[in-house]
Amino acid sequence: MAPVSTPPAEQARSIFTDLGYTVSRDDGDEFRAERKWRSVSVTALADPADAPADGDMRCFVTWEEYAPELRRKLRHLDPEYEWAIIGVHECGDYEVTRAPPSAAPAV
Repeated sequence: MAPVSTPPAEQARSIFTDLGYTVSRDDGDEFRAERKWRSVSVTALADPADAPADGDMRCFVTWEEYAPELRRKLRHLDPEYEWAIIGVHECGDYEVTRAPPSAAPAV
């Protein structure tokens, strides 16, 4: 089981780098990932309660066991931004969950 108090920040950077994004503006557990025209705010979370309520295009990276709770929270908040969640498994694999299509305005 992944430690609750430690966000998967290194895994988040590695995932986005492997996907061909340029990782910049590193603020500890938050950074920007850019590729072509897309710029994504990435936040590594240990606790779904820490999810920001505002922003632009966002991706949250958390341990896989906390991803369902974070998804429920974001669906309840129904933020104005487009979002995705990456649930990281202890072995390094990950799963991506996207916002429902009606959750964010079309860009």
